[in-house]
Amino acid sequence: MFHLLLAVIYLAFISLGLPDALLGSAWPSMYPVFHVPVSYAGIISMIIAAGTVISSLQNDRLTKKLGTGKITAISVATTAVALIGFSVSHSFIALCLWAVPYGLGGGSVDAALNNYVALHYESRHMSWLHCMWGVGASIGPYIMGYALSNKQGWSMGYRYISIFQIGLTAILIISLPLWKQFQNKGNTGQPDSSSVCTLPALTLKQIFQIPGAREILFAFFCYSAIEQTSSLWASSYLVLHLGYSSEKAAGFASLFFIGITVGRGISGFITFKLNDSQMIHLGEGIILIGVLAMIFPFGKTIALTGLILIGLGCAPIYPSIIHSTPAHFGADKSQSIIGVQMAFAYIGTCLMPPFFGIIARSIGITLFPIYLGVFLCIMFFMYETVIKKTHIV
Repeated sequence: MFHLLLAVIYLAFISLGLPDALLGSAWPSMYPVFHVPVSYAGIISMIIAAGTVISSLQNDRLTKKLGTGKITAISVATTAVALIGFSVSHSFIALCLWAVPYGLGGGSVDAALNNYVALHYESRHMSWLHCMWGVGASIGPYIMGYALSNKQGWSMGYRYISIFQIGLTAILIISLPLWKQFQNKGNTGQPDSSSVCTLPALTLKQIFQIPGAREILFAFFCYSAIEQTSSLWASSYLVLHLGYSSEKAAGFASLFFIGITVGRGISGFITFKLNDSQMIHLGEGIILIGVLAMIFPFGKTIALTGLILIGLGCAPIYPSIIHSTPAHFGADKSQSIIGVQMAFAYIGTCLMPPFFGIIARSIGITLFPIYLGVFLCIMFFMYETVIKKTHIV
């Protein structure tokens, strides 16, 4: 039964990744229908991100009140309704309105599941959990592409994903008794979580006063800045700086995502030998090699390899930071801190890639690897401070 619940959690994370890349893949077909500029995708994206930040910050209170299983089921159902709303929208304003539950659903399930796995499962399962997110994020555009190539339209692509979410909601409702069954089973080496749900939710002020909490939040912010800036600007860097064609650059840029997904699958096995802090250091080291490969003039092939290495290096960091949160701060505080970590991650996702766009326009896109390197250094310093303050290596 323990493994049955884990399968349900993996399935939930696949569903979390499915909608994430839909807007990008569908927007070229959507914006002419709504008679808006192509840049308006950014408005919808920002609304979704804002909803995700809000729900992440409220996740601790909601989870303590309803429990992880119910929050996950409600969140997935909310996302399903939002996807149906997208599929029947006939105006840009309607898309913006449906983007609100779209974001609210994603943030709650993300924070709730991450904390549950951090408390009740081994580090390898956290890596594989986020690998499942990558699977979902990869499948989503293929489903949208299937709908578009068969002349069913972008709305049908959203509808297909919503059907999957509705089915998952039913599975989650049926599985609700499983979630409480392991309430008192902490993960190996993790603090006991038997009384976590009875404790009051922490305020932001209380969280910031916890030794090491501010540093872990900014480390997460920096990680998201690295991952999302790479995601958004890698293709442009390959075209404008290295001279690749747009078609080749798009294909090569996808290797970054493949690197993250495959890397997280491999990381799950490496965690048998290395702990969370060692996994984070390993990831930081690989990113550093990738950044240096892009900075120094070793040629196109080495620079391209550097981009892939950055993806591989990103792979263990996100899941390892989350999984180590109960060990660093205690099971009684982990839900609160992980919720705020998610919020800081989404804030980094919102702000830092566009900020690099301003730098690229004003100075030049050649600063892309240096920009990533700056955030890598800050992340390294912040996480080392966390280790020093919490005395957990």
